[in-house]
Amino acid sequence: MYSNINRIFFDLDHTLWDFDKNSGFAFERIFNENKIDINLKDFLHYYIPTNVKYWEMYRKDEITQSELRYGRLKETFDLMDYKTNQATIDFFSHQYIEYLPKFTELFEGAIETLDYLSSKYNLHIITNGFQDVQDKKMSNSNIKHYFKTITNSEMAGVKKPNPIIFEHALQKASAKKEESIMIGDCLEADVGGALNFGMKALFFNSNKIKVTQNINQITNLADLKKLF
Repeated sequence: MYSNINRIFFDLDHTLWDFDKNSGFAFERIFNENKIDINLKDFLHYYIPTNVKYWEMYRKDEITQSELRYGRLKETFDLMDYKTNQATIDFFSHQYIEYLPKFTELFEGAIETLDYLSSKYNLHIITNGFQDVQDKKMSNSNIKHYFKTITNSEMAGVKKPNPIIFEHALQKASAKKEESIMIGDCLEADVGGALNFGMKALFFNSNKIKVTQNINQITNLADLKKLF
């Protein structure tokens, strides 16, 4: 199916590295250490979609990095009617960024799939995440060595789906777009961005959402071994 491919580009969060599970671990540690009486399940019920919303605004350059990190927490606490203040939210935000990369939950099949693909292809990362945090996530999860290059939005100056970040990543990887494919969980940033740039794309649909467009997709990372 992808016989002409020699470069595979992955997104990181929600594609290889399980952002939601690791967020849960990070907040559990924060709440326990600070003796915060909040039900973790209830907190994550509000935090996960709020975080997605704030990342979408950040991707569209509607908010800054600091507004992302503060706003997603403040809105979550507000939705829970939990009274707090700016200093406390800033403190929790700092702890969250410190603790989050220390947790290493990957999606099912990630290591075996990366082992298989790396023996046949050059693998690369394109992420909208922040360089320092993303590097720690990959190092701590023991997956950084699989990737020949890592491109993030800070070094490219733009975020997916902007074609400039894909061009930057391909130049860094000495890759041709017709011989490359992007695999990620976001239809707009990963799939749409790559397709509009002229690359092939594969949607990692782990939540098995209904997709109206005719887009190639997988629901488990191990499915990649059948395609490549």
